[in-house]
Amino acid sequence: MAVHWARQNGRRLLALTVDHGLNPDSAGWTAFAGHAAREAGADWRGLHWTGPKPATGLPAAARMARHRLIADAAREAGARVVLLAHSADDIAEGEVMRAEGSTLGRLRDWSPSPAWPEGRGLMLLRPMLGAGRGEVRDWLTGQGAEWIDDPGNEDVRFARSRARQTLTLLPLGEGGAQRRMRVDRSSGEAAPGQSPLTLERKDDGCAAVRSSPLPAGEGSLTVSRDVDTHTLAAVLVCAGGSDQLPRGDRLSAIHTRLRGGEAFTATLSGARIEARGDSVLVTRETGEFARQPRPPLPLAPGVETVWDGRWAITVESPGWSVAPAAGRMAALSGAERAALKALPPAARGAMPVLIRNDATAPVLAGTAGKATSLVGERLALALDRMTHERDLGGLLHGASPRNHLFSGLHH
Repeated sequence: MAVHWARQNGRRLLALTVDHGLNPDSAGWTAFAGHAAREAGADWRGLHWTGPKPATGLPAAARMARHRLIADAAREAGARVVLLAHSADDIAEGEVMRAEGSTLGRLRDWSPSPAWPEGRGLMLLRPMLGAGRGEVRDWLTGQGAEWIDDPGNEDVRFARSRARQTLTLLPLGEGGAQRRMRVDRSSGEAAPGQSPLTLERKDDGCAAVRSSPLPAGEGSLTVSRDVDTHTLAAVLVCAGGSDQLPRGDRLSAIHTRLRGGEAFTATLSGARIEARGDSVLVTRETGEFARQPRPPLPLAPGVETVWDGRWAITVESPGWSVAPAAGRMAALSGAERAALKALPPAARGAMPVLIRNDATAPVLAGTAGKATSLVGERLALALDRMTHERDLGGLLHGASPRNHLFSGLHH
């Protein structure tokens, strides 16, 4: 189906198969997928999850490894969008798993890659959510096509397999058919009774999430007190550079304090929340650099490096490393210290500085190289402000416009 669309629209298609190495037959499955993709007329590449596998939490670990491998391959190919073939049955199984206490997120038609920073600027499109798995198999049968059923999907040790078995036992009269076909097409709009939230991109790289933005430093965010929990979670993850959503109980506690008008300072998901009056500033929590010290990150000339999950740094000459300004601000020049003073105090120590291997004084990252904040653009993706492939044009820094779409398919 994707090949047919690509041909009609003059687009290149790349199929990606992830071999997790979890089944003795996985190499054969990968070969089967490669043959099928090429027979259909797509380019193809096989990816492999190597290294030790966890003893617990294997499905989640495999899922994240798969997303990272696909994201790396997509970025290498210059892709902006990855097609995934999740169906209505995947949505229904997720509903059963959440009812049993799982924190699994809901599938959406269009969402950012969950891999960070590998998936920066990359969106996932799921065009098959309106079709049931049985319909897909019937269609394949009609096409004379073969497919592989992973026996791991029947392993009741895993929550999704148990959910799948539960759904097969539901009679249609009790919502089985309707539940299978339920599609969550969340638009990211504010719920009734909530003030609308806007994302404003400023010239200095700031981003504000509120109806009337407040000034903030680069990589910092401001929110209104009536922010909804979904947006608050996205703000915390993006400002903190994390790849893990905050725990529900801790997020709810912060949300309650904001709605109650309380003045407080708190940390969550690597972010610092300062609530004073109507102003709520969210920045990177600088104290984590001292609590969990890391050596300066070496930079390769001409290669974009993501630092702290928040900044894309590029230098042209060798011998540079990047580190936080915290603990190094006194060594900056007078002009650079003055530039930092223009930022909120909580944001200053989390700014990136460049250090030369010859131990000369550090400089702000934008002085000796190119430093681009990823926070605002990542938040725009998380809050569904990028609703079409054409909206992604400026997300891959320095990238030239392209006229192709790549598709990632996995088993």
